[in-house]
Amino acid sequence: MTTKQGKILIVDDNEDILFALNLLLQPHVEKVKVTTQPERIAHFIETFAPDVILLDMNFTKDADSGHEGFFWLKKIKETDSDAVVIFVTAYSDTEKAVQAIKAGATDFIPKPWAKDKLLATVASGVELRRKRTEVSQLKKQVAALESNLSFPEVIGESQVMQSLFETIDKLKNADANILILGENGTGKDLIANLLYCCSPRAGKPFVHIDLGAIPETLFESELFGYEKGAFTDAKKEKAGRFEIASGGTLFLDEIGNLTPATQMKLLTAIEKQQIMRLGGTSPIHINVRLLCATNVDIHEMVARSYFRQDLLYRINTIELHIPPLRERGKDIELLAGHFLHRFAKKYKKDIRCISTSALRKLNAYNWPGNVRELQHAMERAVILASGYTLSADDFMLKPAPVRKTKSENLNLEELEQSAIEKALEQADGNMNQAAELLGISRFTLYRKIDKYKQR
Repeated sequence: MTTKQGKILIVDDNEDILFALNLLLQPHVEKVKVTTQPERIAHFIETFAPDVILLDMNFTKDADSGHEGFFWLKKIKETDSDAVVIFVTAYSDTEKAVQAIKAGATDFIPKPWAKDKLLATVASGVELRRKRTEVSQLKKQVAALESNLSFPEVIGESQVMQSLFETIDKLKNADANILILGENGTGKDLIANLLYCCSPRAGKPFVHIDLGAIPETLFESELFGYEKGAFTDAKKEKAGRFEIASGGTLFLDEIGNLTPATQMKLLTAIEKQQIMRLGGTSPIHINVRLLCATNVDIHEMVARSYFRQDLLYRINTIELHIPPLRERGKDIELLAGHFLHRFAKKYKKDIRCISTSALRKLNAYNWPGNVRELQHAMERAVILASGYTLSADDFMLKPAPVRKTKSENLNLEELEQSAIEKALEQADGNMNQAAELLGISRFTLYRKIDKYKQR
C-alpha cells in the first residue's frame, strides 16, 4: 500500500497478535483499532466505521472449529451487510476457507502470515469496501429519486391530446431518444414520466435534471460526477446523473439553455456512450435513454447557430409537441374539475362544483401559463371560496393586455429592450425568473442582453 487508506479493526483474543498486526498495518493505513472482545464489534462499527475487519476464528483456548468466528461474522453482517471481513486463524484449511467465503467473509489469512500477502489482502479489502459503499450510495440515490415517481395522471379529451396519447402508445416498446417541445406549464415533465412508465425501462432508474438551473461551471460535476480530490471541496467521490441513470432513463429538462461548450460535452457523452468523472482516469460506460424537453424554438436556435444540429439529431429521434392549454378546448373544464376535487380534498373544503359563469370566464381566458397557471388559479379559488360553488368572482385572472394607441412607441427593438429591463426589475436580477416572465430561455435572454449592450 503506497498511501495510507482505510480504517482497520482487528479482533483477536491474543494480545501479541494484536500488537504485531497493529505494528505492521500502522504505516500503511489511516487508522487501526484493536480489541480482544468480539462482543464490542457492534460498538466499533457504529463509532469507528471500519473499512476492513480482521477477525480471529477462535476465541476459546485450544478451539479450532471456527464456530466462534462464524458466529461473529453473522453478527457483523447483520449490523453492516456491506462489511468486509477477513478471517485470521492458525487452523487454515481449504474446507474452512470455502465455508468462510460462503458465509460472507472476503478472504482468509493463515497464521503465521506473509507480510506482503497480508498487506495486499488488506488493501484489496479497503478497495472492495469503497466500491460497496459507492454502489450502496447509488442505490439509495436511485431509490430516493424513484420514491417520488408514480404513474402520471395526464388528463385530456381534446383531439390534440388524443393524437398525442396515440403517438405515446406507439412508442411504448421503443427505446428511442425523444424531444418534448411545448410552452412553459404545458406538462412536459408529466409527459416525460408517462413515456418512462410506458417504456421497456420502466422500473429502472429515472433521473430528472433541470439544465436551466445548473451554472455552466457545475455542468460536468452534476452530469458526469467527480473523484475525491478533483477540486478543493471534493471531499469524497460523487456519481453524476448519467452514471446514476445508467440502465434507465435520463430526463434533461430545459435543454435549450445549454451553452455551446456544454452542448459539445453532452454530445460527446451521447456519441461515445461513456463519461469521465472530473479528476478520473478511466472512462465509465453508460447506457441511458434520453428524454429531453424545452420551451424554446430549438429549430430556430439551430438555424441561428445557437444550438448544435448534430446534438439535435441525437436527442430527437422522435419529437412530441405538447399543445398549449388555449388550444385544448373543453380540456379546460375537465382539468378545472380535476383540480377542484384535488384541492377541496386537500384543504377539507365542501366545494362541489364550478358555476356556469365561472366556466365561461375560464374558457375565455388565454392561459399564458397553461396548465400550471390553471392549477394555481384553482388552488387559490378553493382556498378563498366560502360557498359550495366556485363563482366567477373567485378567480382572479390576469387582465387582458391593453391595446396600444397609435401614439405609442412601436419600435420592436426598443419595446423588447424595455420588456427585458422590466422583467429583470421584477425578478430582482434573477435571470431564470426574468426569462420565465418573458417566455424565453435563459440562454436567449443572455444573448439579447449582449446584443443591446453592443448598441
